[in-house]
Amino acid sequence: MTKMETIGSGRNLTYALLDSVGKAIVVGAYDASPFPTEADLAKQYEVSRSVTREAVKMLTAKGLLVARPRKGTSVQPARAWNLFDPDVLRWMLERKFSLDLLRQFNELRIAIEPMAAVLAAETADANGIAAIEAGYQRMVAAEAGDDDPLEADIAFHIAVLEAGLSP
Repeated sequence: MTKMETIGSGRNLTYALLDSVGKAIVVGAYDASPFPTEADLAKQYEVSRSVTREAVKMLTAKGLLVARPRKGTSVQPARAWNLFDPDVLRWMLERKFSLDLLRQFNELRIAIEPMAAVLAAETADANGIAAIEAGYQRMVAAEAGDDDPLEADIAFHIAVLEAGLSP
């Protein structure tokens, strides 16, 4: 599966490449090998260098990659990843369970979520409240076996975080 039509199928090529490479990073595809150059990625996925460059920039912004002069681009350790980024969280659902990553994620949640809940309670608009309610209903559905428990939990917590950021 290297051609973009097999992973993009009508979607924007940059986002299709972002999704494919991001998922590969998070599930550990590059743990035992160096991250490819932009030229190699462009050739492998049959996309332009500009598409590849933009996807690599987006992965860097998500904390998955770091570029260093004369050393190239490399995968960041999981502790550097933006665990509140919806793409990163979605990709993590496909990763093998890691006790260390779970511990780090829970520490981050304990540090941030109480204040996020306070901010959401004080500032959330109707859309934010609706998103929190939808996330909660997904957790109820997951408890009944009608939704994925982890995805429902993530959706709820992201809704609380985003509602707390509402103007």
